[in-house]
Amino acid sequence: MIHIGTSGYSFDDWVGYFYPEGTDRREFLSYYARHFDCVEVNYTFYRMPNARTLSAMSDKTGPQFQFVVKANSEMTHERTGDPDTFEQFIAALDPLREQRKFGCMLAQFPNSFRLNQENVDYLKLFRRLTRGVPVVIEFRNREWIVDEMFEFLREVDFGFCCVDQPRFSSLVPPIAQVTSSIAYVRFHGRNYDKWWEHDEAWERYDYLYSEEELSEWVPKVNSLAQQAQDTYLFFNNHYHAQAVQNAMQFAEMLEDAGVL
Repeated sequence: MIHIGTSGYSFDDWVGYFYPEGTDRREFLSYYARHFDCVEVNYTFYRMPNARTLSAMSDKTGPQFQFVVKANSEMTHERTGDPDTFEQFIAALDPLREQRKFGCMLAQFPNSFRLNQENVDYLKLFRRLTRGVPVVIEFRNREWIVDEMFEFLREVDFGFCCVDQPRFSSLVPPIAQVTSSIAYVRFHGRNYDKWWEHDEAWERYDYLYSEEELSEWVPKVNSLAQQAQDTYLFFNNHYHAQAVQNAMQFAEMLEDAGVL
């Protein structure tokens, strides 16, 4: 099954571009869920989630809606390996898991997370501390893109996050790989000029994909979907709801190609 959505939904600058003028922020998710069947919850990267908040979010969506929850920065960037942190995070997911609305956890590691034995050992610890929870790993450093690492991900049952982003030599290239029952793609945009140098974080993701650029992913997604039980496609080019525009556009392209 293919799910298409955006990386986050609670953006004030989407009002007038996606959300109708005058829409209360408390109604954003309800409105969003009428157009998409999944969303990446990204606030959990900055602060720990709690079951009450995720339950309230779930109440605003239909029974088939899926949530992907981003791992907290303490788990992926600070990497203390504190079991209590993992336990607290996973406990907060209970309402989503009970309602069958939990897709997976997205663990996005920074570019500074390089391929070495210490970091491989941390991934093994991460797997032990998230036992029973579907997890997809997003690497930012190209060093991880080697056959041995894909085999490792399969062995420990971690999904691999495919990415579309600027083609800098140090970044992960746009390859399509499946290493678990979940296939996953994040479209970050290709804003070369603002990727490394920007005043505001949103500038990096100020990008609108062309149909030609998206067409590169149609056969790739078809291949991913044939190998996975669930395939998640998220657009992260969120400035002024460009992610919404591209997500809807790509859904139509997949339908036209008989993929969706």
